[in-house]
Amino acid sequence: MIEAPLQISLEAWDEAYESSGAFIGRETCYGGSLGRHVKDGNTRLKHLLFDNSFAALNLWNFLLTEEDRLYRARYEGKILVGTMKDLGTVPVIAYAFPDVVAFYPDGAWWIPCLMEADEELLSIADNLGVNDSFCPVRAMLGAFVSGEHFPVPDILVCSVGATCDDFSAIAQRVEGLGHPLLWWEIPHRREPGAREAAVALPGGTKACVDQVEAVMVELDRVICALSDKAGVKLTDSMLSESIVHANKVRACLMELRHVVFTAKTAPLPSLELLVAEMMGLHYCSDRREVLSVLSGLLETVKRRVDAGVGFQGPEAVKVFWVNPVADLRVMNMLEESGGRICGTEYLFTHALDLIPTDLPAREALARVALADPMAGSALDRAARICNDIEKFKAEAVIISRIPGASHCALEGEVIREVVAACKNVPVLEIDVPSMCDTFQETLQTRLGALVETVREQRKGR
Repeated sequence: MIEAPLQISLEAWDEAYESSGAFIGRETCYGGSLGRHVKDGNTRLKHLLFDNSFAALNLWNFLLTEEDRLYRARYEGKILVGTMKDLGTVPVIAYAFPDVVAFYPDGAWWIPCLMEADEELLSIADNLGVNDSFCPVRAMLGAFVSGEHFPVPDILVCSVGATCDDFSAIAQRVEGLGHPLLWWEIPHRREPGAREAAVALPGGTKACVDQVEAVMVELDRVICALSDKAGVKLTDSMLSESIVHANKVRACLMELRHVVFTAKTAPLPSLELLVAEMMGLHYCSDRREVLSVLSGLLETVKRRVDAGVGFQGPEAVKVFWVNPVADLRVMNMLEESGGRICGTEYLFTHALDLIPTDLPAREALARVALADPMAGSALDRAARICNDIEKFKAEAVIISRIPGASHCALEGEVIREVVAACKNVPVLEIDVPSMCDTFQETLQTRLGALVETVREQRKGR
């Protein structure tokens, strides 16, 4: 196996896997060669570049076997909770119950990318009246119809209100197909008035006390529904224990991000870091194993930093990335253009912040829910992004617009203007569809131009 940090192809990974004895005695139940997942239809893997560490292989194998875990959980009689849109809050509640597994059907939005549009999910959504004017998460609708990518949950819980309008419309269509949803509302987070009682939220924003109380009432409805489904009454100690575990995962991710973003040489590619951050949302359907996977990745990154090695040198341009990409290949393209990730805001910063443990558990989760960047204004998002740009010394910002997403229409422009004025760094907005092959040359040119702009600015300092 190659020791120096590198990005390698799927073919090279499989050759290294077959020829190396380094994996003997280290394999997990979901381990194996990366190439085997292509046989399951994940053909996009053939066009990606991967980190060459065992920890990265473990990360990918864990991600790509989630469907197997969900079907095994169904076979074992566990309660499956489909938690939709809130991105990080309801899973903490769900995993407080014994024999309950939570997952996000929303994750289906990556299927058209991983399966390179051979999948019929988008066509199914088209036929149901949800065309490409909607966010790519419409693939979730097709997944519910096909029934091939995850078992139908025993209960579906979906946040609504200050969230993506596209998602709300698609979720309503799912319910119309005969899948009942428990809706709970997140109000729009507003700036507290001068005479209003306010509290601090994770991440640095504030909210009115009455808004926090309103969310607590909504979460109580969720807790009651899950208690009825699980046949177990949720106690404060059970919920507090789940928060403690969630904080272990979040602390690991916080440290991983900090080490990667502040290292002199890039110790981990942006693609693996994106996958790792996503796992914090619902633990990839295994809250015990996810901590082992992420800890292994963190240990690998720390060893590389201590040794002063990375797959990119200090000349790489430091980029802050806003919004997740629908096509994973674009993250590789950034590094091929000479950039590296030094800061991210993928629309779920509230799932990375530690949950307060000095508050009643329900109130702590209500505050986390209100800290959702989509529950507040674009100015709040921009303010946090500016703070992180300063913290991680990013030299440029890329905002990847999500085609069809209602919140991306003007939000990106607001963030661009604030960041450009506040930090005086170049900002690039790009559209990233589920498959960007036909636009690859154009995207590569724009990414390369951003990198060269920063390099020219360096010369003038």
